Amino acid sequence: MTKLKVAGTWGGILEVDLDNWTLTMLRNEVANRSGLDPESIKLICAGKILKADDGDDDDPKTLAQLGIKENSKILSSRGAAPGEGKAMMAEEERSRRLSRLKAAATALSKRHVDGSLPMEDYNIELEDQGGQQVKFGSETDQSAAMMGLMLHAKAKSLIETHLYVDALEVLAMAEESFLLCDPKILELVDNIPIMEIDIVWCYFLLRDLKCLSDAGFRLVKARKGLERAHGKDLSRVRLLQAGQCPELALYVRLELLEGVVAYHTGQNDKALNALKSAHAKLLQLQIPDETLSVVMGMGFHEKDAKRALRLNNKDIATSVDFLIEERAKRAQKHKDDLQRQKEILEQKTYGVTPMNKAVDMQMLDRLVLIGYARDLAAESLRRHENDFQKALDALTSPDVNSSIQVYIESRKRKRQEQHVGVTVDELVSMGFERGQATSALEVGGKREDIIQRLLSSPAANPVNPGTASASGSAFTENGGATSSTNNEIVAEAEDAEMEDDTADEIASNGEEEGRDLEIEGDIADEIAKVDALSAYDINLDKEVEAINEYLVMLDASQDSG
Repeated sequence: MTKLKVAGTWGGILEVDLDNWTLTMLRNEVANRSGLDPESIKLICAGKILKADDGDDDDPKTLAQLGIKENSKILSSRGAAPGEGKAMMAEEERSRRLSRLKAAATALSKRHVDGSLPMEDYNIELEDQGGQQVKFGSETDQSAAMMGLMLHAKAKSLIETHLYVDALEVLAMAEESFLLCDPKILELVDNIPIMEIDIVWCYFLLRDLKCLSDAGFRLVKARKGLERAHGKDLSRVRLLQAGQCPELALYVRLELLEGVVAYHTGQNDKALNALKSAHAKLLQLQIPDETLSVVMGMGFHEKDAKRALRLNNKDIATSVDFLIEERAKRAQKHKDDLQRQKEILEQKTYGVTPMNKAVDMQMLDRLVLIGYARDLAAESLRRHENDFQKALDALTSPDVNSSIQVYIESRKRKRQEQHVGVTVDELVSMGFERGQATSALEVGGKREDIIQRLLSSPAANPVNPGTASASGSAFTENGGATSSTNNEIVAEAEDAEMEDDTADEIASNGEEEGRDLEIEGDIADEIAKVDALSAYDINLDKEVEAINEYLVMLDASQDSG
């Protein structure tokens, strides 16, 4: 037998048979003594990692064949086992995605508030139980509430896909955001109480009993918050919603969770009362299959049909009327969204103000009504930070109005040149007259088409660039182009200004490219699913099972008592 010195995950002397032991046998011995998975052990000798695949599977190399000798020093180190490595990679990816989610929500909420970029599909508004928009105070309140709402919507989708641990982390982010708001702003809405219930629901689905004390605390807060938003015994909700009570399913979940917490803390009477109340509400919400089939047979989806029947006391006629009205609302919303998209596309063409704000479209419409051209009015608003009076004063000043028009034409020309890949100066350098070159660019087309058009023009007479310059100078001296020359001087100044604007535009585009479009798209998709009643569209299958399970457990405990 030969002695080997081993150090690392386990240290000591091993006696081995170099001519008969294989690397696998050595690794298993080291793993056994160190209490680790053999697959996670790496063995190093003379600076070389010993690999298990050295040799054939049927006839693996012995330690002697691998070059290991008497008194060789073996270093053992712990690497990740194959399964463990995958788990670590998955955890890193999960952590990275959650960080991206928070960053994207932060960016979206900031842009939503400061107007630095139109929000496209990301506009969301907070409404009270009467359907009235909640007016925010500071920008901090607005940004924090928007971020909280977006993260809460994403967390709900994670719950639906059974990613409860991820959902808890996102809910924690949402809670952190809401805490930055003035509490009075959120008192008349039920977003915070619903979020508390969602957190405890995740605890329940994970069967995480160690969170019982926190769950109890959150449910008390949720109950108080719902009472403040909905009124005692839902009185305020019934008044605002003409007797309808879409929130009933939410109360089933709340009372189930209250019963579960009471049961596990030894309060059996309280648990029984909560579970019985939840069961009674559950019976109210159950829809007969025949009734559901009738409504679905009229062309409505199951989810929509269930919602309507729950809201309208299972009356088919009233439910169908409700669904038709909801369909009309969705159609109008789609129409409004398309109009908003059109406005945003137009808004982007005007650029941003020096303070990086978008042009105010309502003020633009007011200036257009007065009689100013749309692009002219937009440029004046852009220059004056959307100050209506200053923009109007600039437009009524002939000199300033003229300079803005020259700038707009110069900007159009620059964009046209960028689009076709040739500039007026380049065409002039080829010998074409400046007026001809400008006109040819305005017509448009590819670079080759523009040059060919100029060459085939009867007036075309390409000359040496030096001659063209002299000819232009003589034309000015004859008095025929004084105004044109002045405009060119103004245009050159405006071009310099536009170069600065272009730099700003490039910087802005850089910000655009830096956006996490994938995650922002995910958030947008979740927001698009949200409407006034979506928070209460709860599939109660798990609640049914849980209520029955805990009622049986309570009966059993009473019998044994």
